[in-house]
Amino acid sequence: MAASLRFDGRVVLVTGGGGGLGRAYSLAFAERGASVVVNDLGGDFKGEGKSSSAAAKVVEEIRKKGGKAVANYDSVEAGEKIVKAALDAFGRIDIVINNAGILRDRSFVRISDHDWDIIHRVHLRGSFQVTRAAWDHMKQQNFGRIIMTSSAAGIYGNFGQANYSAAKLGLVGLSNTLAIEGRKYNIHCNSIAPTAGSRLTQTVMTQDMVDALKPEYVAPLVLWLCHESCMENGGLFEVGAGWIGKLRWERTLGAIVRQKNQPMTPEAVKADWKKICDFDNVTKPRTIEESTGGMLEVLSKIEDGGAVSMNPTSQAASVAKSQLDRVVEYKISPWTFEYSQLETIIYALAVGASVKNPDDMKFVYERNANFSCLPTFGVIPAQKCLSTGLFSDIPGIQINMEKLLHGEQYLEVYKLFPSSGKLWSEGVIADVLDKGSGSVILFDVTTYHEKELICYNQFSLFVIGSGGFGGKRTSEKVKPSLPVPDRPPDAVCYDVTSLNQAALYRLSGDWNPLHIDPDFAALGGFEKPILHGLCSFGFSARHVLHQFADNDPARFRAIKVRFAKPVYPGQTLQTEMWKNGNRIHFQTKVTETGNIVISNAYVDLVPSSDETSDNRTIKVEGLQSNIIFDVIGQRIKEIGKELVKKVSAVIQLNITKGGKTAAIWTIDLKNGSGEVYQGPAKVPPQATFTLSDEDFVKIVVGRLNPHQAFFNGRIKVEGNLIIAHNLNMILKTYSKL
Repeated sequence: MAASLRFDGRVVLVTGGGGGLGRAYSLAFAERGASVVVNDLGGDFKGEGKSSSAAAKVVEEIRKKGGKAVANYDSVEAGEKIVKAALDAFGRIDIVINNAGILRDRSFVRISDHDWDIIHRVHLRGSFQVTRAAWDHMKQQNFGRIIMTSSAAGIYGNFGQANYSAAKLGLVGLSNTLAIEGRKYNIHCNSIAPTAGSRLTQTVMTQDMVDALKPEYVAPLVLWLCHESCMENGGLFEVGAGWIGKLRWERTLGAIVRQKNQPMTPEAVKADWKKICDFDNVTKPRTIEESTGGMLEVLSKIEDGGAVSMNPTSQAASVAKSQLDRVVEYKISPWTFEYSQLETIIYALAVGASVKNPDDMKFVYERNANFSCLPTFGVIPAQKCLSTGLFSDIPGIQINMEKLLHGEQYLEVYKLFPSSGKLWSEGVIADVLDKGSGSVILFDVTTYHEKELICYNQFSLFVIGSGGFGGKRTSEKVKPSLPVPDRPPDAVCYDVTSLNQAALYRLSGDWNPLHIDPDFAALGGFEKPILHGLCSFGFSARHVLHQFADNDPARFRAIKVRFAKPVYPGQTLQTEMWKNGNRIHFQTKVTETGNIVISNAYVDLVPSSDETSDNRTIKVEGLQSNIIFDVIGQRIKEIGKELVKKVSAVIQLNITKGGKTAAIWTIDLKNGSGEVYQGPAKVPPQATFTLSDEDFVKIVVGRLNPHQAFFNGRIKVEGNLIIAHNLNMILKTYSKL
C-alpha cells in the first residue's frame, strides 16, 4: 500500500477558505498534518457584505479534530496582511491556494466598469497580491507550491461571463510564468479549472448537481499538486465529479502563404485556409520558445522556396535528417581577430590574474620581461564566429541563439600566442547529434597566426528542444571528457570572483546580456546575471598552470571541460586537481554551495624537459653582445669580489634578435667572486632584462639611455627595478665600456 501523503510541518494558506472548495481544501490539508490559515472575507457570491463566521467555523472544525488553524478576514487585495497572519501564527508559508472569487455575470453589452474591475481585482489582482507576498519567503526556504483557480469559462468562454472569463484565463498566464520563474527555487505553480458546488454555483446548479459535484472530489488533486514529492509544474487541469484531465495547447501544421520577395495577400490566406485549420495533423508546443522558434524554420524555407512543417522538436535548431549531409562538414567563412597587448591584459584580469600574485605579472604587465598571453586566450578569437552571426550562413540549419547552451569545450594550443597581432580562423561543423530533448552541434575551429597553426577549439553546443530528428547520438569526433580519480585531490586552489567579474569578462568579446542584464537573466530563469562558462574555464586553467606548471604558458598543451552549473559573480571558485603524469584531472566547485560547475575536466601539460617552447634559446652567430659579455667576464675576474660586495645580485639578460630569444646570459654578482656565463641563471635571478642585441650595444656605448628605453618598452624588466641602476653601473663604471 502506498504511503500516505503528509503535510506535517507545512503551512497552507487557503483564500476563500470559508466554504465550498476552500473549506474542503482547508479540512483536507489539516487532516494530513498541515497548519492552515483559513482566509475568507465572508461576503456573498457577488462580493457584497462581510462576516467572520465562515472562516471561523472552518477553523473550529479543524481544531475540534485536533488540527492547527487560524482565521483571517482580510480581502485578497491585502495580500501582505494575509501572509503576515500566516507568518505570525506559524512562522512560515509553504503553500498558497488562490481560491477566493466572486461573480458579476452580465452579457457583454451590460457589463459596467465596476463589474469588470471588481472581478479582476478579486480573481486576478487578488491572486497576484497574495502570491507576491509569499514569494520571497518561498524563495528563501527553497520550497513553495501555488495553485491558481481558473475556470472552464476562462478556457472556453461562456455567455454572460466576459469579465470572469478574462480574469480566469489571465490566471493561467500568470501561473505559467510563475512556473518558469519559480522552477529554480523549487517553487511550483499549477492551475485548476474545477467544477464543483459552491457559493458561486448556488444560483445556476440544482441541489442534485451540487451533491454530485462535491468539492471533496476536487481537493485530492490540489493536495497532490502541492505535495513536496510532486514535480508537476506549469500544468492546467480540469477536475470534477471524480474525474481529472490535463489540458495542453495544440496547433495545426499551418501553411506558408507568401513567397520570397513577394507580398502576402488575403487571397493567399483564403486559398490555404483549409490547410491552416486542419487539425488532422497537429503539433503541441509546450513553451513560448517552441511556439515562436518555428518562425526561424519558416524564414529559412521561404528563402529556400520550400514548404515547412512546424515540428516543435526542430524549432530551436531546425535540422532534418535529410539535411545532415549539407550541414556536417560545412565550412564557415574564415574570420579574423586583431588584438593588442590591451586585449591580452583584459582577458588575464577577467579570468582572475592579479598583481597580488607576482607570478601573474607576466600576464598583466606589458613591460614584464616574460609578458605573454594566457593559453586559454585561444578561445577568444575562435568564439568570434558565434557572436557575429556567421552561423547564419549554414544552409539547412537555423539556430535560436536564446536556446543555445555551451555544453563542453576543448582547446589545444600548438604555439604560444603573440602578445599582439592578427589571427585568422576557420570553422567547420564536425557533426550534429540527436539527444532527443535537443541536439548537439560539434563546431571545430582552427586558428592561425599568418600561415602557422596556433590552436584548435571544439565547441559542443547544446540546442534545447531541437532533437528528435532521427540522427545519431554519439560521434567519434567528440573530444572525450574524463571523470576525476576516486581519491582525495592532490591540490586545491581557491579564487573569489568579483561582483564585476562578468562585466569585465564581457570586454573580451562575449556580449551576451545574460551576463550583465538582470531583466534578461530573469527571462532565462536566473536569479541574477551569471558568470560566463568560459570565464570559470579560464580561472580553472590558471589554477592548474600555477599549481603544476610553474605558471609557464609554454607547458600548456590542451584542456577539456564540461560545463555543469552556473556561477554567480562574487562566488568562490574552488578547483580540485589530481595529477596523473602530465595530465591534470580537475573539477571546479562553488565553495559557498558545494555545486560542481565544471566536471569531467583535464589539462594536458608539456613535460618540463620539452624543448618545443618558442622561448627556447636560438643559436645565433655574430651577435655583437657576445663580445661585450666576454669583456664583462674578464673584468669580473679582476674585481669580482668588489662587485659582489656592492651589487649582491644575480642578473639574467635575454638577448633577442628579430623578436626571438637569441642568447641568454647570466651575471652572477652574489655568489663567490662572481662570474659571467651563457645560459639561464642557475639560481633564481633578482632581475631579468629582455632587450634586443642592437639596443644592448647602444646602451653600452652610450647611444641609448636605459631609463628612456625602459619607458619606451624597448627594455623589459622582471624583478627588482633597482637592479637596473646596478647593471648600468657594471656596464659603464666597472667594465669601462
